[in-house]
Amino acid sequence: MAKKAIKLDENGHRKFGMLDKVAYAAGDFGCNMSFSLKGTVQTFWLAYMMLETGYLSILLLIVQIWDAINDPIIGSIIDADKRKYKMGKFKTYIFVGAIGLLVAGALVFIPVPNASLAIKTLIFIGGYIIWDACYTVANVPYGSMLSLITEDGGERAQLSTWRSVGSMFGNIVPMVILPMLIWHKEVDEKGNPVINPETGVQVETLLGERVFWAALIMGILGFIAFMFMIKKITIRVADNTVKVNEGEKFNIFKAFINFFKNRAALGATIAAMAMFLGMQSATTATSIMFAIYFGQASLSGLVSVIGFAPMLLFMPFIKKIVAKWGKKEAASAGALISVLGGLLMFVFPMIGNKTISLVIYVISLSIYGIGMGIYTCVSWALMADAIDYNEWKTGKREEGTVYSLHSFFRKLAQGVGPSIVLVIMGLLGYVSKLGTEGQSAETAANMCWLVAGLYLFSAVLMFVGLTFIYNLDKKTLEKMNAELKARETV
Repeated sequence: MAKKAIKLDENGHRKFGMLDKVAYAAGDFGCNMSFSLKGTVQTFWLAYMMLETGYLSILLLIVQIWDAINDPIIGSIIDADKRKYKMGKFKTYIFVGAIGLLVAGALVFIPVPNASLAIKTLIFIGGYIIWDACYTVANVPYGSMLSLITEDGGERAQLSTWRSVGSMFGNIVPMVILPMLIWHKEVDEKGNPVINPETGVQVETLLGERVFWAALIMGILGFIAFMFMIKKITIRVADNTVKVNEGEKFNIFKAFINFFKNRAALGATIAAMAMFLGMQSATTATSIMFAIYFGQASLSGLVSVIGFAPMLLFMPFIKKIVAKWGKKEAASAGALISVLGGLLMFVFPMIGNKTISLVIYVISLSIYGIGMGIYTCVSWALMADAIDYNEWKTGKREEGTVYSLHSFFRKLAQGVGPSIVLVIMGLLGYVSKLGTEGQSAETAANMCWLVAGLYLFSAVLMFVGLTFIYNLDKKTLEKMNAELKARETV
């Protein structure tokens, strides 16, 4: 039987299709086999290694600031790299980072709860820095690559959606399965549940050794996903796309200045920061809340997936939604829906019955997730357009620098947010040395208010970034694309 001919575009590349979308999704699955563990870091070091909240917040802030600085450095190196690689520049960097992530993700989860504070500090900082360096080498070129796979706006929106699908499935493993494996309900020698007399729920403790082995397994799964993406995805725009005048040397400082003049990049970045300041910062508080208030820590991830699941509702229709209303408009409407969900979330801490309280929490999180699902489907397409906007205004694309600065501020939010939350948890009564079994009923209730506040703050800030700062509405985007296309024909 004759092999089916591969359809080629006018430049001789395989036409954009489902293989590109699935392969790009696999790349973010690989990234999230590592990245999604970051939400477990604080919980591991708080509930298992028992670092004091204030001290852990300082360590977390230190490594996340380095994490943020690390991104634009590597991004600028990628932009300035003019060497020719057999696999292409971006795929080569991704391959190197993927090899490192095979084991690097487990280094920060070395289970030594009885070690001295100095040893714990060394493991935390050293392990995190190595892990982050490997992740950045893989993730920065991966994110930048979206604008090189296709120049079509609708196809970019589809890639953004499929990247979010990869992210969702990459998050399901640590969010749903991992809590079921690492949280243990305590029983006495007779097999009876150990109950916290303050909160009236069964005590749950964290099994740190399992976190370490789970991180190693996830590193292997991530590597397999990266290799699939590298093999199957097609780059249709040249890797080296930094457009400079003849003899002009690439200037990283000018590229930084251009980023801050890029309203599209700033608006998309503020929206992403908002998402991480809320949802990422809430991860530890949510885990602790489920452990000490609901007594259901093993189910915390399953409930949290509700915040991601609505994305599947919009996936089949995102191209039509974008074509009719525009990416900015759809994302802004989604953020407004999330604000409503965040407001409703303030009801659940007021309910005395914990079963009803949990139901209200799930309903409000579902509404929040519907709005977040719309934004998530187009979030990466917003950044791809922001890269084009940079070229439109400056004549230079600078994919690596623009994306890495976007990543810089996202990671800054990921560091500052959880650090502040850990301090707030301490102020609200959480005492690390008591573990999850010794917290008071007042502290358990305070965790509920904290989680609700974080979600609402996240949604409001996202709405501001998308509605009032991001400036590529449907009409402006059409004008920009037309002018960029006209330049190519000159």
